[in-house]
Amino acid sequence: MTAQLEREFDVIVIGAGAVGENVADRVVRGGLTAVLIEAELVGGECSYWACMPSKALLRPGTALHGAQTVPGAREAVTRTLDAAAVLKRRDYFTSNWQDDGQVKWVEETGIELIRGHGWVTAPRQVEVAGLDGNSYALTARHAVVVATGSTPNQPPVEGLHDIEYWTTREATSARTVPGRLAVLGGGVAGVELAQAYARLGASVTLVARGALLSAFPEQAAELVAAGLRADGVDVRLHTGTRSVGENDDGSLTLVLDGGAMHSPDHAPGADSAEGAAATAAAAAGTSITADKLLVAAGRHPALEGIGLDSVGLSAPEGRPLRLSTDSTGLVHHATDNEASGNPWLYAAGDAAGRAMLTHQGKYGARATGDAIAARAKGELTGEPAPWSPFAQTAYDHAVPNVVFTDPELANVGRTLAQAEKEGFRASTVELPIQVAGSSLHAEHYEGWAQLVIDEDRKVLLGATFAGPDVAELLHAATIAVVGEVPLDRLWHAVPSYPTISEVWLRLLEEYGL
Repeated sequence: MTAQLEREFDVIVIGAGAVGENVADRVVRGGLTAVLIEAELVGGECSYWACMPSKALLRPGTALHGAQTVPGAREAVTRTLDAAAVLKRRDYFTSNWQDDGQVKWVEETGIELIRGHGWVTAPRQVEVAGLDGNSYALTARHAVVVATGSTPNQPPVEGLHDIEYWTTREATSARTVPGRLAVLGGGVAGVELAQAYARLGASVTLVARGALLSAFPEQAAELVAAGLRADGVDVRLHTGTRSVGENDDGSLTLVLDGGAMHSPDHAPGADSAEGAAATAAAAAGTSITADKLLVAAGRHPALEGIGLDSVGLSAPEGRPLRLSTDSTGLVHHATDNEASGNPWLYAAGDAAGRAMLTHQGKYGARATGDAIAARAKGELTGEPAPWSPFAQTAYDHAVPNVVFTDPELANVGRTLAQAEKEGFRASTVELPIQVAGSSLHAEHYEGWAQLVIDEDRKVLLGATFAGPDVAELLHAATIAVVGEVPLDRLWHAVPSYPTISEVWLRLLEEYGL
C-alpha cells in the first residue's frame, strides 16, 4: 500500500552523483540538513559509466604501449592486452555496479537518502516517487539543488531511432569486445573509447562530422589522431552519416557522406584534385559495417521530467532546456527565486550546462553548498566577490581538461581564439616537447606544448600540452593561470632535471625570458 510521507529538510538535492554528493556534504558541514534523491546508483555517471570505467579501459593499453617504447622494457612484454583481465579490472573500479560504499559514505556524513524519481512541484516543494513504493512530499526550508547530470545527444541520423546502439554507458560497461566497432563523434568520449576498444582487439572506425577534438589546438589534436591511426583506427573526418540500418545477421551498416579518410583536421579544397574526389565520394556515399555502434555526439543537461516548468522554466520549441545561473549556481528566472530576496533554486554540475567535467562540477558543487549555508546564516547576500569561497570563478578563467588517449592531451584556460574574442591582447608561444626528460621517458617521444599569454599583464591565460603522460603537467599550469603568476616570477620556478616539466623552461626561453 502506497503511503504519502511529508518531510522537511533545509536542502533538497535532486541527483546523487558526485556533484550532488558534494553539495549535500558542504551544506551538512555548514550546519544544515540535507536529503539526496536518486533513482539510480549513488555516485552517478562518473563512478559507474564515465570517468572511472573509461579510464580503467584505457590505462592498460597506455601502460603496455609505454613499456613498448622503452628499450629493455620492450623486450620483456607481450604485444597484446588480455581483454578479459582489462574488463575484470574495469569491474573492480565500478564496484561491480554496486553502490554500497557510496551509500555508506552518505549515511556516515549525516545526509539522508531517498531512492526514487524526484521533481519540483512549486518553489521549495519536491515530490518523489520512491522506489520503495511510497510517495514523498518534501519541503526545503532553504534550497532545492538540481544536480541531475547530463544525457547523450542523439544526432539526426536516419534509422538511428530504430536500432539498438551504444551510448557511453553501454561502451564502458560492455561484457565483451565487439569484432567491429563504429564510433560516431570526434570529441573526447569518441576518441578515448575508440582507442580503448582498438587496443582491446576491435576493428574500429571513427566517423566525425567535423575535425577531431575541435575544441583543442590543431597541432595537439593531430598528435592524438596519429595515435589513433597507429592503433589501427580508421579515422574519417569531415564526414556526415546519412543513415544506419540493421542487417539480417544483426550487424549494422552506416551510409556515410564520403569525407576524408585518415585525414588531417582540415578537409581538402574543393578546387583540388583531392577535393574533387572527396566531393564525388560524398555524392556517391560510402558505407561501413560494424557489429556495434557507439554514438558519442556530445551531451546536454538532463532536465526533462523534473518539473522545472512548474516554476516558470521551460525549453524553447524543439530544443532542450538550458539554465542560466549566477556564480553560486543560483538559477535565474525561476519563480520566486531572485526578486523575493530569498533565493531557493540552484543548479550544479552538468545540469547547470557549463563545463561538463566531473572535477569542475565538484568544484562548483562545493561553492554552491557553501553559498547556500552562508545565505541560510545571513552571511551572504547578493553575488559573492570573484575568487571567494562562494564563487565559481574558475569556470570563466581556468577549466582544466584532459583527454586520456595515448598520447594524452591536456589544457586549461583560454585558447588564443577565446582570448582574442574576449578582448585580450594575447600571443602564443609553442614548441615540440623535446627535453631530456621526454627522451628518457620514451624512445621517439612526440609532444607539443603551447602557452597563451596576456601581453598587457604578462600572465598566462591558458596552456595546452600533448604527448605521453602530459596530464601530470596540467596542474602546474592551472595554478599559474588561477594565480595570475607573472611570467618574470614564473621564470624562477625551476623545473627538476631530467623531467618532462623542463618544457616550461624551454617555453619561457622561447618567449624571450
